[in-house]
Amino acid sequence: MCLFNRLVSRKSKMLERRIERPPRPADWKFTFADLMAEMQAGKRKAIGQPELDWARDYERSLIPATMRFPQKGDVYEALHDMEVEFMTAWAAPFTGGGKAMLMQGERVFVHSEPSEAKPIGAYVEAIEYKMLEERMVSASERTSPKYGGFYFYFSTVELNTKFVLVRRK
Repeated sequence: MCLFNRLVSRKSKMLERRIERPPRPADWKFTFADLMAEMQAGKRKAIGQPELDWARDYERSLIPATMRFPQKGDVYEALHDMEVEFMTAWAAPFTGGGKAMLMQGERVFVHSEPSEAKPIGAYVEAIEYKMLEERMVSASERTSPKYGGFYFYFSTVELNTKFVLVRRK
């Protein structure tokens, strides 16, 4: 076997080992929000990959079997007025955001394919994008040359309980 093939083979075996992750501990009861709260409280300096995977798996296990998982193209309508968090995208290594009111009847859609078959949530955009953007995002942010738009993230549970699915993929 030539040197190149041995190196490629060794590297591929290392990648296989790296992809394998230990199973979630039976007593694991942390969500992503719990891990972030621990970081903010100074109980941990970072969140490692196995913990992120375990938190996602745990959150997925809490989703009732009767709930539908979001799919690209789904349109949801808010059932009532609610305060929501939004995120802003920038042409910089930064994500901003804030809080605003999403009104009853306003619609959002899942704009990209979720990365998992059973996602714990989805990124969504407003159907009436410009109207909500003007209401939610400050003019100073919207007019910045590095501003790249705004969007929301809702959990699968929120999409099933605070919204009604009005159009499927």
